[in-house]
Amino acid sequence: MNVYRNLYNYLQIIKYSNINFSSGFTLLETLTVILMIGILSAIAAPSWLTVVDTQRLKTAQSEVYSAMRQAQSQAKKEKLAWQTSFRNNNGIVQWAVHPASVNPANANWNNLDANVRLDEETTLQQSGGVRRIQFDYMGNVDKPPLGRITLSSKHGGRAKRCVFVSTILGAMRTSKERTTAQDGKYCY
Repeated sequence: MNVYRNLYNYLQIIKYSNINFSSGFTLLETLTVILMIGILSAIAAPSWLTVVDTQRLKTAQSEVYSAMRQAQSQAKKEKLAWQTSFRNNNGIVQWAVHPASVNPANANWNNLDANVRLDEETTLQQSGGVRRIQFDYMGNVDKPPLGRITLSSKHGGRAKRCVFVSTILGAMRTSKERTTAQDGKYCY
């Protein structure tokens, strides 16, 4: 009986107090917040996607540069001609480092990010759908011409990253897109 009396007293307190159990946000306030979040997202999304694409290009550029350096290093180490090969396979750019005597079709191919493509500014020598750069036993470019690999995003945009083989001695450098063209190319 004591429990019922305490419950009754509690209910009476609630009944006569000014406690409002219907507090919260109105529909208009909630819709306003959702609208503001949508507008901010629409403003920020393109910038975020550009940042993500640029980061993908930087990573791919680093992989390409490392692959070329690896071929050059292996050529010096083993005193044999080595090459780095690049190809497009089902829309994915692939690279392989292998002795020059090995047919590129038999090489161990690695994929770059699926959102990266070979740009039309790429100038490395091409044979049978495979672009390549070859280094002799001293790490020099074995069969000039020299060239570059230029990467860009499949989603468009102006961002480009490139890796150059600059001299017959095998000097390499990286670069990114510029605002003005030089010889019709933006990555120099």
